[in-house]
Amino acid sequence: MYKLKILTVDDDPDILDVIAATLEDEFLIIKAGTGKEALEKAKNELPDLFILDYNLPDMQGPDICKTLRRDALFLNTPVMMLTGKGEIEDKVSGLESGVDDYMVKPFAPQELVARVNMLIRRFTVNLDANPLTRLPGNVSITRTLEEKIKEKEKFAVLYADLNNFKALNDYYGFPKGDDLIKETARILIAAAREKGNPSDFIGHIGGDDFVIITSPAKAEEVAKKVIADFDKNAPSFFSEKDRIKGYIETKGRDGLVQKFGFPSIAIGILSSEQRDFSHVAEIGSVGAELKKVAKKFNGSKYVSDRRVG
Repeated sequence: MYKLKILTVDDDPDILDVIAATLEDEFLIIKAGTGKEALEKAKNELPDLFILDYNLPDMQGPDICKTLRRDALFLNTPVMMLTGKGEIEDKVSGLESGVDDYMVKPFAPQELVARVNMLIRRFTVNLDANPLTRLPGNVSITRTLEEKIKEKEKFAVLYADLNNFKALNDYYGFPKGDDLIKETARILIAAAREKGNPSDFIGHIGGDDFVIITSPAKAEEVAKKVIADFDKNAPSFFSEKDRIKGYIETKGRDGLVQKFGFPSIAIGILSSEQRDFSHVAEIGSVGAELKKVAKKFNGSKYVSDRRVG
């Protein structure tokens, strides 16, 4: 049975063992003894919840939380803070950094279990997020677009889809495919931050389909950055032997064995400057059409809608 992951961070091995013994029947427990180790494991493991000690050898728990909250993949992941002091200043600092709940050591195991389950339930009920990338899902995507249409705000939408994803998934297995999806999410987030606006929205429709909602003036620069970073990283998802060949051989959608090159990304860009949209379904239809055109090219490509309607 699948278990949710909890990353526990404490420089006291005994505390880590107590937490693991308390929670391991229900959850998969990942341990870290420093802030640096915690951030590295967070990136690789994508935990469903964090339990952070307030004081660590290299950094404090609130600083770890602030770093996590700057990563869109962890923007809404529940964080619990543990402290041995119980001072109100520590609690305020933790809550201001984005901590969701607080417990003072020593703690009763039953209370830890209850609080962890409460945070998980709250996260599951309140957050419309893809379980793999933690990015907002279809409900949030639709709501964001509806608000922009209602406010008559000028916006651009990048619809992104991966090429050769199914072949890679079939050939190397689901874990490799999941890694590619997570890396794609990180690339989209980084590109939007660097080339877009602070308020840009990144969503995960599902599978290997994503969206970025930005301003019309920023859309193409964001797309160029996404493609550059994706193409730079794409070969790393092949084994060394296959990287040297430049392709893998596996069955295509027609059931015939074919050669597939490195994964690439297709992006369709539409803008409300080009046409007025009155419904989200119109946006989705145009975006799917543009993305389909982009997928006809070899390698990564973006296609912008130049039509006025």
